[in-house]
Amino acid sequence: MNTLEPQLIDVCQQLGAALRARGWRMASAESCTGGLIAATCTGLSGASDWFECGFVCYSNAAKSAHLGVSPALIEQHGAVSEPVVRALAEGALWHSLAQVSVAVSGIAGPLGGSAGKPVGTVCLGWATPAGVRSQTLHFEGDRAAVRAAAVRCALQGLLEQVAGG
Repeated sequence: MNTLEPQLIDVCQQLGAALRARGWRMASAESCTGGLIAATCTGLSGASDWFECGFVCYSNAAKSAHLGVSPALIEQHGAVSEPVVRALAEGALWHSLAQVSVAVSGIAGPLGGSAGKPVGTVCLGWATPAGVRSQTLHFEGDRAAVRAAAVRCALQGLLEQVAGG
């Protein structure tokens, strides 16, 4: 994802405008996307006005150590779960100066899937002053396609939360 696709540029520009209008900044907490959300946002000139920081917490230990996600929560639900992405989104707010955040955890493949959580399963979470929201989606394609789809949905969902809230 070295060059931003036009759809992502448009979503990022809209997100930046919505955040600027509220005087808010955003943070990201990423696992399977490995920093692609942060890279996408900071690929735009002027992102320093609205992008606070990004946390890439790939291992379960990092999720706990850096964003305060309870190891018991991860053990109970698995890293790829709505309770964990909700905790990641909240952790990103607690450990930053941002007012809103987005979190992603998933199984991009080609390894790591199971019957209950096949490759392509991605959980997304958004924390705003109105509360925390999450959803689980399934994306088709190879590792790059799953990660790109997760970034698109994460940013679009955050835009909806910021513009609608």
